[in-house]
Amino acid sequence: MVFTTHIFVFYFLPIFLLVYFNVPHRWRNLWITGASYVFYGWWEPWFVGLMLFTTVMDFAWGMVITRRGATRAQQRMAVAACVVTNLGFLGVFKYYVFTAETLNAVLEAAGIEPFRVLRVALPIGISFYTFHSLTYIIDLYRGHATRARSFADFSAFVSLFPDLVAGPIIRYKTLAAQLRFRRQTIERFASGVTLFALGFGKKILLANPCGRVADAVFNASGPCAMDAWVGVIAYAWQIYFDFCGYSDMAVGLGRMLGFEFLKNFDAPYRAESITDLWRRWHISLSSVLRDYLYYPLGGNRKGPVRTYINLAVVMLLGGLWHGAKWNFVIWGAYHGAWLAFERWRGRRGLAWGLPVPVRIGVTFLLTLISWVLFRADSLTAAVRYYAAMAGMGGGAGASRLLAAELYNPALMGVMAAAAVLVFVRVQAHDWSLGRQTWGRVAVVVPLFGIALLVMAAQAFNPFLYFQF
Repeated sequence: MVFTTHIFVFYFLPIFLLVYFNVPHRWRNLWITGASYVFYGWWEPWFVGLMLFTTVMDFAWGMVITRRGATRAQQRMAVAACVVTNLGFLGVFKYYVFTAETLNAVLEAAGIEPFRVLRVALPIGISFYTFHSLTYIIDLYRGHATRARSFADFSAFVSLFPDLVAGPIIRYKTLAAQLRFRRQTIERFASGVTLFALGFGKKILLANPCGRVADAVFNASGPCAMDAWVGVIAYAWQIYFDFCGYSDMAVGLGRMLGFEFLKNFDAPYRAESITDLWRRWHISLSSVLRDYLYYPLGGNRKGPVRTYINLAVVMLLGGLWHGAKWNFVIWGAYHGAWLAFERWRGRRGLAWGLPVPVRIGVTFLLTLISWVLFRADSLTAAVRYYAAMAGMGGGAGASRLLAAELYNPALMGVMAAAAVLVFVRVQAHDWSLGRQTWGRVAVVVPLFGIALLVMAAQAFNPFLYFQF
């Protein structure tokens, strides 16, 4: 199920809230779990079975780790079994086809007949709920979290529908107390509604139209340089408002239920360096990679060379986490190289020392270059797109076709509005925390109403991060 559909807005969410606020507190986590399984199984019922199996398994490993009298060796064995099993599922469903096709390419180059590759369906959101479970087990082992008091609490944490399929990545230790007791107020509920409506508007009114521009250019046979730059800027707006919009909706829904999730975006295109960008973009993933990968590898404690290597490894794996394609591997390597370069310069970006607008502009340009890899269907397509950006694209015919499709007042107006909003300092997450006055209602209600009308006219358009 998708937040931006009439099924969710007019049926699922009202029914869920009606039951949620009318059952005793002790039953609310169980209701969250049941409703979340319906939400998740809406696409493909068998996905539910896989998530339930891993949830039961991880809850059992948690009991082993925290069992009275458990030795350190037994705890290590439980953690290892949990990590291997979870990453094994992730590897089979997400990386099997990529690995098999890469191996086949090597075999063919060596003159050996390739083997048949089985097609494996990728369960939506498996990367996110796998990370949820892994952080729970690792934190138990480290002593940074306490064991879930019941299976109902743990299953509600894993399956919590607001953040189930596209994050943010939430750690059990940040929700442990909230799973036991949540204090709800009208003001808090209204704040959640406000943030949900703002995120809904970002997706429908900004991300989807910008996506139309990006899709047209990236799918064109030979865009000119101006078209190519417009296309990648459109994709930068699309992926930001799509993912940030989803995160806002997730946080808003959580707030309606009495939860408080951490902020996942902080005006990332205002970053003054790539290091700064990763403090602002997908903050929950950045913190997980830092705490569960970068620090265990040694962080910056083993000398500068090892620090650069650790940064590169973390970003390579971060790129691969986003998708089983060489594009993502190279995208991760690109960001890892810039992070290492900036660490060598004392965390100073390429344009350090120049005025702030210049530093922001240079960082945004470097980010745009990386988004081509993220959006292109293949490395070959990415190379062609870079050539188009450099003025080596198609002829006037292709540009005229794109111009007729793209450069109309409506789409360009959305692009201009997006360009202004991405650089605004005050974010929707922060604005929603303010006192819920009638002035805010006067802004949010019409915006949500317009977004609902536009949603009815749009084709089905799921969130970009569903594929990750």
